[in-house]
Amino acid sequence: PREAGGEAAVAQRIDPAREPGLSPEQRRFMAQVELAQRQRALQKRLRGRNVLLALGIGAVTAGIYGYTFYSVSQERFLDELELEAEAARARA
Repeated sequence: PREAGGEAAVAQRIDPAREPGLSPEQRRFMAQVELAQRQRALQKRLRGRNVLLALGIGAVTAGIYGYTFYSVSQERFLDELELEAEAARARA
């Protein structure tokens, strides 16, 4: 429903400090509700950032873990030491 001015009454934004028909208690309640809505929006935004950060840290951790296993499996120094020990035994 539209008012005579052409703006919808439901979507009209008011300033509680300038609204003449509000009691101080109503103004305080409106301020509390607005603060709660802002905090909820901030928490939602931070939750999304936290999820992205957790996924990033998890990916880096999994990458390091996987690279460590890969590099350890590629190490051949123990095989070389074993060959040198067998050669030393054969000479002795």
